Amino acid sequence: MCAGDDFPQMTANATTTHQDIDAQSWLMLIVLSLLWGGSFLFIKIAATDIPIFTLVFLRVGLAALVLHLFIVATGRSYPKNRRMLLLYALMGLMNNAIPFVLMVYATPRIGAGAAGILNAATPVFALLIAHWLTDDEKITPRKAIGILIGLAGVVVMIGPKALGGLGVAVLASVAMIGVTISYGFSAVIGRNFRGVDPAVSSACQLTASTVLVLPLMLVFDAPWALPMPGPAAIWATLAFAILSTAFAYILFFRIITRAGGTNVMLVTLLIPPSAVLLGMAFLNERLAAEEIAGMVLISAGLLVIDGRAVRWFARRQPG
Repeated sequence: MCAGDDFPQMTANATTTHQDIDAQSWLMLIVLSLLWGGSFLFIKIAATDIPIFTLVFLRVGLAALVLHLFIVATGRSYPKNRRMLLLYALMGLMNNAIPFVLMVYATPRIGAGAAGILNAATPVFALLIAHWLTDDEKITPRKAIGILIGLAGVVVMIGPKALGGLGVAVLASVAMIGVTISYGFSAVIGRNFRGVDPAVSSACQLTASTVLVLPLMLVFDAPWALPMPGPAAIWATLAFAILSTAFAYILFFRIITRAGGTNVMLVTLLIPPSAVLLGMAFLNERLAAEEIAGMVLISAGLLVIDGRAVRWFARRQPG
């Protein structure tokens, strides 16, 4: 879920009160899906010139800077509790550092569209982990059916590749599953931030991620010795950090205010087609049959988990 790939932060801070979605909220949801779906496009472009840890550092560092400027400009305040700072460090690890590194590794190897589809399985793994680690977020029979459908979609996408052995595509697909699992753990950690300004939480966890990734970048990438990236990589990195991370967070919080936390979760259904369409339009990517089938199954699983489509269909049945 960014989380597109930033879904856990959504889970942690969203309210569950139902509100109608007006036309402006739908427009913002579509823009948000393009921003988060576009992150896979930006990764694939930037990763050609910029190594993994440097790209992740630039993403979280620039996004943190933009959000801190936003916090200062809007008069928000920072937490001073030491326990909260430690939780932000853990959140930065699980919600940004680990999944972003895995995502940057995987996307150039399997394509922006396929990475976006696999990333859509985040709510499935988040529910499984929440059921295991919490007392008040247990899986209902309906959600269990949705999880099974979503997992079937993941198996369909990875299965045919795995038959040929553990090649690069399989390892990259497994890395994307690692992304969703990491997001699932961060969803549970994010429960500790309820009642805290979500913009502040986002800035703090991104700052923690910047500190965590910095030594990895210095040791493994030696950025001072790297050649200057090309213009496309530079612009993609800036868009990745400012649009797909910082601005996407701000827009996400705005949608919660207008339409509620339950409705904003619909973005998880919009990100895969956004990533696929952007990959096809700008990178000439084409999806294999199993990837299309996987997208359909994952989307169906998310619709069952969300429940509203099921309730709507049930109301339409006679008797």
